Amino acid sequence: MNKSSIVYFFILIALFVGALNYSSTVQKPFISSLNFIKTSYHNTISNIGNSIDRHFFQADTIDELKEQLQQYENNHLVMQELASEIDDLYKANDSNLSINPQAQLVRSISYQKLGNLNRLWLDVEDYNSSKIYGLTYKEMVAGIVIENDSKPLALLNSDIKSAYSVYIGDVKAPGIAHGNNDQYIIINFIPAWFSINEGDEVVTSGLDNIFFKGLKVGKVISITQSEGYQTAIVKPYYDPNEPNYFYMIKVVK
Repeated sequence: MNKSSIVYFFILIALFVGALNYSSTVQKPFISSLNFIKTSYHNTISNIGNSIDRHFFQADTIDELKEQLQQYENNHLVMQELASEIDDLYKANDSNLSINPQAQLVRSISYQKLGNLNRLWLDVEDYNSSKIYGLTYKEMVAGIVIENDSKPLALLNSDIKSAYSVYIGDVKAPGIAHGNNDQYIIINFIPAWFSINEGDEVVTSGLDNIFFKGLKVGKVISITQSEGYQTAIVKPYYDPNEPNYFYMIKVVK
């Protein structure tokens, strides 16, 4: 390459660089091409990352967990009733295994009155004020729901007007559980001929159309006898320190 050719080559390079720096007409296609390449690159990386997230986390985990959270409590209530029915099936061949409890997630709004921690206003959709409902928390009995001024009012276990039927121990001694505005539950009208003991577990009997049979209530801590009946004091399983969300049993059978 002779000297004049080299000079001509550098002049062309200088003109090309100058055109890139000062001519928008020349700059546009180059900048557009570079931007397209950068955008395509970032979009590709983002799509790959999103695809990995959806595949390994959202599809297999997040969606599954959401569905499980929605169904968890109601499914456990169904299984609790099913277990109770299966147990009865061994004792009575004519058990119909009617498994149809319906539970609704409800939220507490406020205490009915300041100073009374046993009564809560609830937020309930499609509330039927003509019925009394059972109230549960993590498969434990929390109380009942009654109508007050056409609104749902929760009476927790300790409330003196919270009452439902129960069985005690392996002998399934029947009784009526109610609160006494204290931390314990009282069970009255237990027939004297049933042998019950401290430490016996108390569960719902399902005979009141409020709860189905087999939901856990608590354990017996003391027993007294009077006039042909026994009375048991029960320490409940449910702890009402955080009364935020419950499941209300809308249909028992």
